[in-house]
Amino acid sequence: MSVALVADIGGTNARFALTDMDAPTPALREMQALKASEFASLEHAIEHYLASVGGVAPKRGALAVASPADTDEIRLTNRAWSFSRTALQSTLGFDELRVINDFGAIAWAVPALSQADRETLHGPTTGALRGPVTVMGPGTGLGVAMLVGSEAQGWQVVETEGGHVTFAPIGDEEQAIARWLTALHGRCSNERVLCGAGLAQVDAVLRGMAHDIEQKPALRDPADIVAAALAGHDVAARRALARFCSVLGSVSGDAALIHGSRTLVIAGGMVPRFVPFLRSSNFRERFLAKGRFVAYLEGITIHVITHPQPGLLGAAMALRASTRAGA
Repeated sequence: MSVALVADIGGTNARFALTDMDAPTPALREMQALKASEFASLEHAIEHYLASVGGVAPKRGALAVASPADTDEIRLTNRAWSFSRTALQSTLGFDELRVINDFGAIAWAVPALSQADRETLHGPTTGALRGPVTVMGPGTGLGVAMLVGSEAQGWQVVETEGGHVTFAPIGDEEQAIARWLTALHGRCSNERVLCGAGLAQVDAVLRGMAHDIEQKPALRDPADIVAAALAGHDVAARRALARFCSVLGSVSGDAALIHGSRTLVIAGGMVPRFVPFLRSSNFRERFLAKGRFVAYLEGITIHVITHPQPGLLGAAMALRASTRAGA
């Protein structure tokens, strides 16, 4: 059995699994999620994981990282980790080490997902996947990728840094959010709003707590905001999450127009936790609010990935693709 290591390295968690490269379809086993803050480097986290699963010594691996992945030197965007892919491959004793963007990995996973691995917000629940496909979603940051091709021709992934596009606020509340985040960071990108930390800032602004840059407000934990909003007893939390969903709708519609998409797939660590809330929010109204292109956007199928580890699955798919290409 040819065992490979796959990993999904985000700003908060480092997820690992083993996959059998000889199996007809990728399966994940020995999955673990480690807190990135508990390790000084990615190398230490990998070594800890491999030791914990019995000292397995794979010779191939694929790492999905929350950063650009097109150079030898990799620096994570939301975690103080950096590494050289060639040096790490040598240290681990791997014959092959593929490094891809984390949302590129999720895009690789999309064609392998079953109907049970996603929830459809709009459009047909079955049938062939229609490309181009926009893949995006908020978590520690905001990932954006693109999938082009078809089932017949094969799929190719385009990795992007679309989460860092400048935020375009609509209405007074979003103008206030943009002003506050610009004051904090010097610039307000979509990622500054559409991520866990962004939800906490949105909540603070809408509760009137964010007004003095020198007196930083005490922020609520994003998970607590979501839980309170879903419980229904916290009006402020519901307001913050509703605004978050509205912004996600606008940004998703923009990305779909830029990519010429026929399918939008939402992933990430946040949205799968509140799909019913998203469905009842203004997400779709804002997604469609693009003037003359409403009809075009109405034809786009929208799914939310509910597979528990799409990044790991996508890393396994990407590794298989590179192995086949090199055969």
